[in-house]
Amino acid sequence: MNTVHVRYFASIREALGTGEQVQLPAGTSVSTLRDRLIERSPAHAAALARGKALRCALNQALCEETAVVSEGAEVAFFPPVTGG
Repeated sequence: MNTVHVRYFASIREALGTGEQVQLPAGTSVSTLRDRLIERSPAHAAALARGKALRCALNQALCEETAVVSEGAEVAFFPPVTGG
């Protein structure tokens, strides 16, 4: 099992706090991590819902949800940024 550090930003941080550590099997994708987090609680399900547009980063670089998470990785979830 790999320990992964999950961080939340903006409205997700307001709903779930700053982050948490998660144990995942080797070879787990960001998408699977998101699904596991959604299952944790109603608050997680609402903040990370599949219908919501979210951005993700792996080790501080934007990534697709197909990216594979390794031991000690940091995965961040945040809403898309809009400009004006």
